[in-house]
Formats: sequence, C-alpha cells, structure tokens
Amino acid sequence: MRRYTRDHQVIRTWAEARGARPARVKGTPVLRLVFDRMSPNWESIGWDQFFTLFDGSGQSFLYDDSPNSRICKLTKGEQSGPIRLGS
Repeated sequence: MRRYTRDHQVIRTWAEARGARPARVKGTPVLRLVFDRMSPNWESIGWDQFFTLFDGSGQSFLYDDSPNSRICKLTKGEQSGPIRLGS
C-alpha cells in the first residue's frame, strides 16, 4: 500500500532498509534519496540536514510499504495516511 508520512523515523527506517541514503541537488534545498549511484549534480547529506530541509519545506514522503519496494516521492503539502491507487 502507498502511504504518506512526515515521521522522520518511518522515512529513515524505510530508506535504510532499502539501501537509500539522503542527498540534495547541489546548491539547492531539493531533496533526494539515493539508492545506487549518485547523480553528478547531487551531494550526499546527513539525516539531520535532510530532515531540517524536509521540515522547512513542508513536504510529505509518499512511499510504498511493500517489502523491497523503492517507490517513493517527496511531495508538497502535509498529506498523511494510506492511499489506494485504482486502475
């Protein structure tokens, strides 16, 4: 199921379980999660900096909680809870 959250521990646990680490686009506050190779225009940041920028931007984290799923997105706004995507 896909869910929204702003909970730091949920985001970090989800990301680390899938081998992701925090990053941002160089010189900007645009956040990313890196799963494999980092794009040359991104820079690695720590979780504290990631969450400071995350909280300051008012974003939510959309993620799929299925095992091994890497589906995620940082979205504008403060949504929360589960969502179901219909076909």
